[in-house]
Amino acid sequence: MPVSIRDVALRAGVSVGTVSNVLNRPEEVSSDSVARVSRAIEELGYVRNDAARKLRAGVSTTVGFVVLDGQNPFYSDVVRGAEDEASSHGIAILYGNTDEDPSREKVYLDLFREQQVRGLLIAPYGDVMTQLRRFRASGIATVLVDRFSADSGFSSVSVDSVAGGRLAVEHLIEAGRRRIAFVGGPFDMRQVTDRLAGARAAAENAAVHVDLEVVPTAAMTVAEGAAAGARLLTRPRREWPDALFASNDLLALGLLQSLVSGGRVLVPGEIALIGFDDIPFASAAAVPLSSIRQPSRMIGRTALRIVLEEAADPESIPRQTVFPPELIVRRSTTG
Repeated sequence: MPVSIRDVALRAGVSVGTVSNVLNRPEEVSSDSVARVSRAIEELGYVRNDAARKLRAGVSTTVGFVVLDGQNPFYSDVVRGAEDEASSHGIAILYGNTDEDPSREKVYLDLFREQQVRGLLIAPYGDVMTQLRRFRASGIATVLVDRFSADSGFSSVSVDSVAGGRLAVEHLIEAGRRRIAFVGGPFDMRQVTDRLAGARAAAENAAVHVDLEVVPTAAMTVAEGAAAGARLLTRPRREWPDALFASNDLLALGLLQSLVSGGRVLVPGEIALIGFDDIPFASAAAVPLSSIRQPSRMIGRTALRIVLEEAADPESIPRQTVFPPELIVRRSTTG
């Protein structure tokens, strides 16, 4: 069993209050009591539980962070940014990966609410607003990450995914592509629908005729991208799209794998390819991947800063922080 403050008091022959004073206000205790308590602490191996003490005082030293895909390097970088900011505030990040599973998402949310974390950061998969309102009712500050908040009661930190989708398809059109396929899913993810909306806007507003088709995927993974690429290549060559816009870089890397395997397709000669996120692997791909960059670490740092500000001032007005996307051009679209 862990050694308690009562054990220390019993060994030192003093009251629990005296031990507490030695730990917190030693200047108010006699030197003899300080020596006896210090000796008892050393003999028993007592370790002060600062986290529990702060929790009892109503000040948790932890922030929960729930992400929808822990295998995606984009989210790893977002969490890293939050951790960098947290360390300067003496805060620890408790991390949960839902793996795009609503039941796992609920488990983490219930756990963090029971733990009374100081704040919650969440890149949600499904509709979690009812659960998040419970956090707010419990006095736990909550910030949405990589998702614009349509609910004015919550702050959010995100990138303009509609603008990003528009940038990607405008770039493909400028590169001379006219038969473009958007590859992504599932469509209950706001990021996917926003990027598709931007792609459609670019195609509709183009000065030339552009065909934009949608190739759905069950998830945004390398395996799903490779499977989508394999399906596309079963078509007669004349029916291939001449460009692909993947809703994230993992999908794009899977597509690239299918396209270049065995030298079947020239990228970008026959099919140009662009992704979204600009993860570190994008520039190191067999054909360096063009992508829409999100400032991942800045998103994490900003979200952590906001959640701590709102935890300190529950009356603060929620705000929506939206970063602009950036087009990163590499060989997969320009040769």
